[in-house]
Amino acid sequence: MTRWIYLASQSPRRRQLLDQIGVRHELLLPGPDEDAEALETVRPNEAPRAYVQRVTLAKLDAARARLQRAGLPAAPILCADTTVALGRRILGKPADADEACEMLGALAGHEHRVLTAVALADGERVLQGLSVSRVRFAPVHAARIAAYVATGEPMGKAGAYAIQSGAATWVERIAGSYSGIMGLPLFETARLLRDAGWSL
Repeated sequence: MTRWIYLASQSPRRRQLLDQIGVRHELLLPGPDEDAEALETVRPNEAPRAYVQRVTLAKLDAARARLQRAGLPAAPILCADTTVALGRRILGKPADADEACEMLGALAGHEHRVLTAVALADGERVLQGLSVSRVRFAPVHAARIAAYVATGEPMGKAGAYAIQSGAATWVERIAGSYSGIMGLPLFETARLLRDAGWSL
């Protein structure tokens, strides 16, 4: 029997990364009646690690309920969430170009963390993992930031950038997981799948 999972994410990068390790998957996306963005609201004084883990589990709970409502065939459900943290400040998805420029200006010339939590529902079991990477940006002139923001790439991205985009030219150093920075840490994901009985 061919094994497969549900991926409860709209991210094409997560699909690409699952394809990279040969994990067959079907999308399990929020319906028009679900406010998926509301799950990502930051609570007062919430630490980045607690935030990303909470949001991932909330997304998983919503996906499990979605699967039950739809009456779809049973299969493991994979969820993930990525956030960028500058100290304790959580940098989510920018609301507009001005906020994207502000975020990138704050990251320029400094080191930040990229935290990606991943969770797998396997029947009644919930397995969790967390990847924390450190990324250092070189100083970046405001005009270069504005040009990057004008491409539209920062929108919908935590911290207003994608590591696999033109912003990669600003990266002086990475310590951690490149796939985790992209949005799905493959080491942790494979470990969860192995714990659920997969051979990877």
